[in-house]
Amino acid sequence: MKLSTVIANGKPVEAKLPCTIEVFLVAQNLLPRSVVVEHNGEAVAPSEFSRRQVQAGDKLEIVKIVAGG
Repeated sequence: MKLSTVIANGKPVEAKLPCTIEVFLVAQNLLPRSVVVEHNGEAVAPSEFSRRQVQAGDKLEIVKIVAGG
């Protein structure tokens, strides 16, 4: 693994890649169960976070789930 850049929510983010979405989220101080993720334009089910690999240059859209009413 080496430090590479992914685009997360439109901004470059350095990360040790390749890694899983789950590892990436934890490295960004995000709880995997509290976010919705789109990886290169494709929605990813939370059950896939531990299997889907993030590579240099990938694009992630990460949206925090907010509970309340």
